[in-house]
Amino acid sequence: TVEHSETTLQLKRTFAAPREKVFRAWTEPKALKQWLVPSDGVFTSLAEVDFRVGGKYRIVMKSPTDELYIAIGTYREIRFPEKLVFTWTFEGSDLGETLVILEFHDRCGSTELILTHQFFPNKEERDRHNMGWNSCLDHLATSL
Repeated sequence: TVEHSETTLQLKRTFAAPREKVFRAWTEPKALKQWLVPSDGVFTSLAEVDFRVGGKYRIVMKSPTDELYIAIGTYREIRFPEKLVFTWTFEGSDLGETLVILEFHDRCGSTELILTHQFFPNKEERDRHNMGWNSCLDHLATSL
């Protein structure tokens, strides 16, 4: 499901895994490297996580042509295993600081994830992230 707003993206997915496990997949560097893959051929070569409110993360993704995409941000809210909020931008891009809100809902042993990504500068950037997040969530489902 996608919420249609020019500057906000919302995706909902259900994973056949307990929410503690789905939550941890977003917080552990080894797990992030396995599934945070925004498109075919891209791989995550580095995930650094200082997992605390005010802590920062840095995720380095590499394309088949050796282009680097470095996602960086700060954790704003951590409520294990229900909610995770962090800022998101790319080093050296004009994306500006956006905000990702993850809500994890227990659905009888499965987990419904609601991903809300806010404050995109325009519709095109929102749509690019829609494709990227959907690819990542497909890989997350496989890795769980």
